[in-house]
This record gives sequence, structure tokens and C-alpha cells, in this order.
Amino acid sequence: MIIVGVDGSMASRAAVEWAANDAFRMRVPLRIVHVVDRSPYQIGRYPSIDLADTLREEGTKVLREAEELARERQPEVEVLAQIEEGPTAAVLREQAKDATEIVLGSRGLGGFTGALLGSVSTHVAGHAHCPVVVVRGERRPVQGEVVVGVDDSPECEPALAYAFEQASLRGSTLRMLYAWQLPVHAFAPEIVYDMDEVRAAQRRVVHDRLTAFAEKYPQVKVVEDIQSGHPVDALTATCDKADLLVVGSHGRGTMGSLLLGSVSRGVLHHARCPVAVVRT
Repeated sequence: MIIVGVDGSMASRAAVEWAANDAFRMRVPLRIVHVVDRSPYQIGRYPSIDLADTLREEGTKVLREAEELARERQPEVEVLAQIEEGPTAAVLREQAKDATEIVLGSRGLGGFTGALLGSVSTHVAGHAHCPVVVVRGERRPVQGEVVVGVDDSPECEPALAYAFEQASLRGSTLRMLYAWQLPVHAFAPEIVYDMDEVRAAQRRVVHDRLTAFAEKYPQVKVVEDIQSGHPVDALTATCDKADLLVVGSHGRGTMGSLLLGSVSRGVLHHARCPVAVVRT
């Protein structure tokens, strides 16, 4: 099941369309969730009952409009709609336990994300164990390419698996991008690096990652893209030609921003295309 969070914003409408299309491709149901968070309005000693009812009524309207949009976009997809109450990030994280993936709009009306990478998207992407897709509000033409960032750690395997599956379902080309930088001490004059050997090592990293999935997805055309530069810069530069940008995340901190990882967090901040964060 795919879960999409909605709050009535343009970005959440785009998220509904994206999620409905993905549910159709995956042949799974779509659950649309609106979260009523009353806590910002419960400041006084006697919270207004009328206001609480108004919030729920508005949420029901938002949910109904999102459900109609999803059914219009993909009539064959089974669509479920539900309204929940509580802290938005915590509710969505709980919802993600049953999900194939969870989809959020990048900019909300305050209920989801106040910035491109707001507190809710940071929390959900940093804690959910399913892929988290963050979608921007503007419509984009189909480019026919999925981009995935790879490195030499085993933690990127789940992101690669998700990216290959997405490319296969879409009939898209998969660009495996490995951006690398020499360590700081490499610029010390007394240390000599054989750059041909370094580049050969980077090619082996990408090739080894490709070999592991090529047999399972022989129909997917793969482009091996090796660049010298910062991973965030290299990945976000591909956005104009990408329908989806996939990054792994293996941060090991206790807070959501650290769990998210510096590269995935940076890509979410700057990418102009939909981004999928796939945690280890």
C-alpha cells in the first residue's frame, strides 16, 4: 500500500497525483491521510470546541478533494481515505509502518512542510523504514530517466533496489551516479595519488553495484555516470532530466536530521524534481 499525506496545498495535490500513478504502476492500493493537529490551537486554558470541529470539517473537505483527484487520475486504483488526529510527524511515521512507500508534498500549508525540508518531512524521512518520496508542486514533463546515487558502502543497496524497480515499472533509463572527492589530505604535496588508479577504482564501484541487479532487471537500460565533485551538487544537477531522484540514507544519529544523513538532507533541500529517500 502507498500512503500519501495531504493538507490541501498545491504540493500535496501533486503528491496525490504522483502517488496515484505509482499505485497504478505497482498494482497496490492507495491510502490518503489527512492529519488534524490541534496542538497549535490549544494554547489557552479553555480550547475552543468550535475551532476543533472546524479543523476536522476542513480536514474532511481536504480529504474528499484529494480522493476525487486520485480517482480521476487513476480510476483503476483502489483508494482509501482516512482522517487522523495528533502530531502530524508522529502520525505519518506510524502510518508508514504498513506502507510500501509514503509520499509527501514538499511545501504545505503548515501541516506538513513549511520549507522544502521542513520538520515533518525531516522526521518522516529520517525515521520511516519504507521509501519516503517528497514531491514538489509544479508539473513537469516526463523525462524517461530515474537517477540514483551510489557509493562504496553496502547501505546504498536498498536505494538501488528501489531505483531499479522504479525504472523497470516506468520503462525508464536508470542513471547510476557516483560522485567522489579526494580526501582532504590528498592535497598535501608529500602525498602522491595515481589518478588513473583512483578513477579505475570508482568505475569498479559502479560496475559491481550494477552487476548485482543486472540479472534481475535485464530490461532496464543503465547509464554509468562517474563524476568528481560533491554528491549533493552532482545529484541535484541531474534534476532537469530526471523524473525521480533516489538517494539512500544511513545516518546513525538519534535525531531525525542526523538519521537522514547529510547527502539525502542536502538533496531534499535543493532538488527540483521528486526525491525518494530510502533508508537502510
